[in-house]
Amino acid sequence: MTIEKNSVVSVNYTLTEKTSGAQVEQTSKEHPFVFIFGNGGLLEDFETNLKGKKAGDTFDFFIEHSRGYGLRDEQHVVMIPIDAFTAEDGSFDDENVKEGVTLPMVDNDGNRLYGKVMEITAEHVKMDFNHPLAGTDLHFVGEILDVRAATADEIAHGHVHGEHGHHH
Repeated sequence: MTIEKNSVVSVNYTLTEKTSGAQVEQTSKEHPFVFIFGNGGLLEDFETNLKGKKAGDTFDFFIEHSRGYGLRDEQHVVMIPIDAFTAEDGSFDDENVKEGVTLPMVDNDGNRLYGKVMEITAEHVKMDFNHPLAGTDLHFVGEILDVRAATADEIAHGHVHGEHGHHH
């Protein structure tokens, strides 16, 4: 079976930064990346490069940052008042809020986002809400391990069930 809309695809790949060659992510045959193809949850160019392939086929492609996670935007680096990280008794949450840590946050509209703590001062916590791969050109190298038709339940739920997928 070839990869097409509503196929469940299992891939093993290595993702590196195109320029530096630094490894970003590595899957394995024992722990592959498994997804439903064509439901809009992945980078468009990732799917374009896999469409029509079958189990056993290999891939090696680049995705430029403009087609991936975009450019870094300095407007997404913000200073949040230190009070947002203090308990009712006024103590700062220094156990969870540390430089380099990524924290779940909620914006004024109730949307969940993740921000990386860049700096902590007496008045503010500087956080970066850019995607960690913003501004990065990506290089994917890997192999298609398996392709099968998604079940009606998987399509309805929008995710893979069973081995390497979601379990209800």
